[in-house]
Amino acid sequence: MTLPVATPAAARRAALRLVRADARAVAAILGLNALAAAAGLAGPWLLGRIIDEVRAGRGPDAVDRLALAMIAFAAVQLVLARSARTAGHRFGERAMARIREQYVERVLALPSGVVDRAGPGDLAARGTGDVAAVALTLRDAGPDMLVAGVQALFLIAAVVVVAPPLGACALLGLVGTWCAARWYMRRAHAAYLAEGAANAQVAEVLAATAAGARTVEALGLAQRRLAAGRAAIAEGRRTRMRTLGLRTVLLPGVDLSHAAPVAGVLVLGGVLHAQGTISVGAVAAAALYLRQLVQPMETILWRLEQLQASTAAFARVEGLATAATPRPADPAPTSDGGRTAPPHGDRVVVRGVRFAYPGTGRDALHDIDLDLRPGERLALVGPSGAGKSTLGRLLAGVEAPRAGTVAVGGVPLAGLGREELRRHVLLVTQEHHVFLGTARENLRIAAPAATDAELRAALAAVGADPRDVLPDGLDTVLGPGGHRLDGAAAQQLALARVVLADPHTVVLDEATAMLDPTAARRTERALAAALAGRTVVAIAHRLHTARDADRVVVMEHGRVTELGTHDELVENGGAYAGLWGSWHGTRPTIG
Repeated sequence: MTLPVATPAAARRAALRLVRADARAVAAILGLNALAAAAGLAGPWLLGRIIDEVRAGRGPDAVDRLALAMIAFAAVQLVLARSARTAGHRFGERAMARIREQYVERVLALPSGVVDRAGPGDLAARGTGDVAAVALTLRDAGPDMLVAGVQALFLIAAVVVVAPPLGACALLGLVGTWCAARWYMRRAHAAYLAEGAANAQVAEVLAATAAGARTVEALGLAQRRLAAGRAAIAEGRRTRMRTLGLRTVLLPGVDLSHAAPVAGVLVLGGVLHAQGTISVGAVAAAALYLRQLVQPMETILWRLEQLQASTAAFARVEGLATAATPRPADPAPTSDGGRTAPPHGDRVVVRGVRFAYPGTGRDALHDIDLDLRPGERLALVGPSGAGKSTLGRLLAGVEAPRAGTVAVGGVPLAGLGREELRRHVLLVTQEHHVFLGTARENLRIAAPAATDAELRAALAAVGADPRDVLPDGLDTVLGPGGHRLDGAAAQQLALARVVLADPHTVVLDEATAMLDPTAARRTERALAAALAGRTVVAIAHRLHTARDADRVVVMEHGRVTELGTHDELVENGGAYAGLWGSWHGTRPTIG
């Protein structure tokens, strides 16, 4: 699955929102740039006046006054241009901060199913290279293009005012620049989107290979992974050569278009001066204006290439807005403008649930009906691919059903706010994350107000002795650069967070898979004691978990085929009895 990309219209609306969020700064930038460009127009005009004064035989006093005026206007232009650039950079930094904050919010709002299906490579590429490209444009390219655009408009207007016939020649000479830029822009957006996608694929291949390095080595997959890496890099090179080819057409065409207007003004100006209709000073001023026009036009067109790349990057960053489905912090609004009522009770009910993963075209779950009794321990068992983990994700509100409802206390999970949902139901998987910070900070993610005594009690509840796993106790710095926990200790840290979060319903999906069988059994018993009185749904891959449960749900091909206690199902002689006999006799795990 590929994360979506924003449409050009959506990207433009997002850019306008950034501008409106700092409208005063944008107005100041425009004003300062306009004043700086106006001050810059004085130099060529004054030089033309000096030429005409000298040809008229006037004294040095007039020339000195005009020269001093040129210096004064140049100084004013320098101050105004510096102020405009400073204001532009400040605007860019503020806008960049908004984009980064919004990106983090949207990533955190992505359904975990979307993240799982998309893979980490695309998200990493968007959060690093794409955000950096947008930030560079806002900080550097955007202000540069704005300054250059204002300068170009003023210079063209000055040529027209000083000598209208020469101004018409200059405008005709710009047609080539316009044609080259239009040709480039019609092709560049798609080319840069393809380049961004190819870079994301390279990142995905590298991340997957690095994460599975031990598996690659154990199964002898090195050559296969190298081939996948070479293919991704080759595609990245192909897309890069495409964008480079577009630039090799754009830039020479622009250079030719720059030279043509100046040559045209000099030729036409010479003819008009010979006819006595224009002064040498006016021709010199017009030629200097056009020579000055080269610099802002080159800036615009050079930055245009960067703008196209950042526009594609911005579309990829903004694309997360369509993939993110943030839950409100408060209860979700109802159709009549009210608020969803809070759940009454802890009972979780599943009715007529069907679910299909995006892009598969077929249901993974079919007509599931299930009542979870408050305080019971329910085990989900079945072969791999039966739909156990999928049902667990629906019970925790991670995924939403295609049809039917999953409700707690009579309220659909989809109608609960983000904070309220986690107060009721929590999913714990074998995947865990240790954040950079102290053990205390890692634990307080689940309960910000918890005391040190409560943190230690939570660790003890899941069978972890802080003195054994944390050299400096709760002050132990964890994560990259700090104390590294092994898989078992990290999993116990995650389970301690569950104890601290204190939901009334917990879904455990291979929550002890990182532990060895003995440690897993010990942790499961400790966790069962800590979660006493709560509803626990355990996706069981070790059947002793099912034996200890109050009821067992057997799933096959996305359907519930058996439901009852361990003893009842064994006596019935159905699928569960077969699984129990196979596991108890020869195999330690299923699924």
